[in-house]
Amino acid sequence: MKKNTKMTKLGHVSRQILLAASVFMPLLALPGLAAAADWASVIMYHRFGDGKYPSTNIKLDQFKEHLQELKAQKYTVLPLGQIVDKIQSGQALPDRTVAITIDDAYLSVYENAWPLLKEAGFPFTIFTSTDALDKKIPDYMSWEQLKEMVDAGVYVGHHTATHRHLPALSIEQVKEDIQRASASFEKQLGFVPGILAYPYGEYGREIKEVVKQAGFKAAFGQQSGVFYSGSDMYGLPRFALSEAFGSIGRLRLAANAMPLRVKQVMPKDNILKRNPPAFGFTLAEQYSNLNQLSCFSSNQSGGAVPIERLGDARIEVRLSKTYSAGRGRINCTLPGPEGRYRWFGALFYIPRR
Repeated sequence: MKKNTKMTKLGHVSRQILLAASVFMPLLALPGLAAAADWASVIMYHRFGDGKYPSTNIKLDQFKEHLQELKAQKYTVLPLGQIVDKIQSGQALPDRTVAITIDDAYLSVYENAWPLLKEAGFPFTIFTSTDALDKKIPDYMSWEQLKEMVDAGVYVGHHTATHRHLPALSIEQVKEDIQRASASFEKQLGFVPGILAYPYGEYGREIKEVVKQAGFKAAFGQQSGVFYSGSDMYGLPRFALSEAFGSIGRLRLAANAMPLRVKQVMPKDNILKRNPPAFGFTLAEQYSNLNQLSCFSSNQSGGAVPIERLGDARIEVRLSKTYSAGRGRINCTLPGPEGRYRWFGALFYIPRR
C-alpha cells in the first residue's frame, strides 16, 4: 500500500450509558499528574450545523464551545496519525492529548467545520467513503473540495467505498470494498490513507485481519474508550459527539479520560454468535478502588449491570437481556485521580436472524 505522504510529512452508547456518565463529577485542571502519557482520547463527529440529522449532527454553538475548551492549556490536539505513530513506537505523549476525527466527508464539514477548525489551528482527520464522492451524491463533499483540504494540511482516512455494514458482507466483499476505495484514493488524491475507520464502528475478528493484511497500521471503531499502548491496534476506540451527547461536560469527560487497561477480553469476536454475550476481561494493572468499577450496557435500562469479580483481576459482566439486531455497547468506568475517569468500552454487531 502506498503511504499517505501528507500523513507522513505532517505527523498524521446508548443513551443510558451516557446519562450515567453525565453524573460524573466536574473535570477541572488537574495539577500534579504526569506530564507524559502512553494514551490519547480520540473524538468523533459527523455533521455540523445540519439539524435534519440530529443523531449524527453537532450544533455549531456546541462545536464552538468544544473548540474553545480544547484551546485550554491542559489539552494538546495532535494529528491522529502522529498519535498512532508515537504510541506504536513507545514515545510519550502529553497528558490529555486529543485527536479530532470526522466521518463520512459530508458537505457541512467543508462549509461549517473547516473554517472553525482553521481558526482554532487544530489538525483533524476526515474518514472518507469514496463512493459518495465518486457518484457526486448531494450533501457530500466533492473530490475537488477534499483535495483543497488535503493541500491545506487536512488529513484523510480510509472509510471503505460503500459505507456498508461490513459484518453483513462476505470476507471477499469486504476485501473488494476496501480495495475499490483504495483505488479511488490513489486516483483522486495520489495516496492511500494508512488508517481506517470501520463504517458504523462495526467489525469482527476476520474483518480486523483483512484490514491488517491490507497494510493499514491502525483501524478505529465507534466504541467509547481511550487509545493506549496496550490497545488492539485494529479495534481502537473513539468518543462519539452529537447533539444529544455533545454537552461540554461530555467533551470534558472524553478529553480528560484515562485508560482502563484490560486484556483477555471475551468474547474474542465482536460479531455475536451468543446473545447476550458472556462478556469479561482481565485487568492489566492494579487499581486500589476496584469496588467502584461500574459497567453499563445498551440493552439494559435503569443503571449499571451486575459485575462479578473473579480473583484479583478478572471481571465478568452478567447480562440477562438480549441485544436487538444491529449494534450493542458496554461501557465500563472506574474513578481515576482527581476527578478523571478510566474508561473501557466494547461495541458488538448482532446479526439479524
